[in-house]
Amino acid sequence: MAGSRRRVLLVDLDPHGSMTYYFGFKPDQQQKGVYTLFENPNLSSDAIMELTLPTEERNLSLLPSSMALATLDRQLSTQDGMGLMLKKVLDKVADRFEMVLIDCPPVLGVLMVNALAACDHVVIPVQTEFLALQGLERMDSSMQMVGKALKSTFPHTIVPTLFDRRTRACIQALRTLREDYGDRVWRSVIPVDTRFRDASLAHIPASTLAPECRGVDSYKRLLKYLLSVTK
Repeated sequence: MAGSRRRVLLVDLDPHGSMTYYFGFKPDQQQKGVYTLFENPNLSSDAIMELTLPTEERNLSLLPSSMALATLDRQLSTQDGMGLMLKKVLDKVADRFEMVLIDCPPVLGVLMVNALAACDHVVIPVQTEFLALQGLERMDSSMQMVGKALKSTFPHTIVPTLFDRRTRACIQALRTLREDYGDRVWRSVIPVDTRFRDASLAHIPASTLAPECRGVDSYKRLLKYLLSVTK
């Protein structure tokens, strides 16, 4: 997405803050960010924009995570409308961005409910190994539970990742994934690519560091597909 020239907002809902770390910020040092939105859901669009952080990419902004997000289940679980807070906030800045990417932990709770309620399409990356397939079953069950509660369905795409065609385990896991989930699985894969690690170390998107590598090419094809199904 960094190379698509679209105005993109990244929302890091994961208390571990991996996305925030990726872009060179430390979640435990962020005084404002996503957590502030849950504390003050009535903020104006300008106030929300002040919480975003610029990245090295011109059209890429970040709403950073913080460790305080881990406390939201205890704070908000009994409040009415707690699952729609993020959606209401993002609606206020919808005209500022062409795309919003939300990263959330794969654990059923306030954060996942808010992410699902706010999104148009769910992307579920699944490593091509058998323990990850077990995690996918739990994620699928969680989406069904949230869907019943919100009386909604969540269009989604399962994306096979870290695929290594040289290993029998990866090949078998991919075969099982396609057999069990059919056309819900993206037709291609994201391969293992060492340039992803290089990009993470440099705190920049892989598409900027190594635009011609095979991993980036796969993500470009995935982005093209996702744009075609979310129009």
